[in-house]
Amino acid sequence: MDRVITPEQGAELKQIVNEGVAIMQEVEDLNEGLNETIKAVAEEMEIKPAILKKAIKTAQKGTYSTQADDFDTLDTILDVVGRKV
Repeated sequence: MDRVITPEQGAELKQIVNEGVAIMQEVEDLNEGLNETIKAVAEEMEIKPAILKKAIKTAQKGTYSTQADDFDTLDTILDVVGRKV
């Protein structure tokens, strides 16, 4: 190893790695819980979990108008080629 890390830098690296691992585990746990909730609600309402998850992501990112425009384009294409089934 060519790089020399001081004891202070080593302590800082250890702290950030430990905090990063803890935060990433927390995020993973929260995502797992959200996915379970989405699945349960979707089943109860008889909708696809993927659609509910997409609604959540769309709401969080504020991208509804972009997605609506894309769907309109898709609708037009399928209509023109006679593939709206």
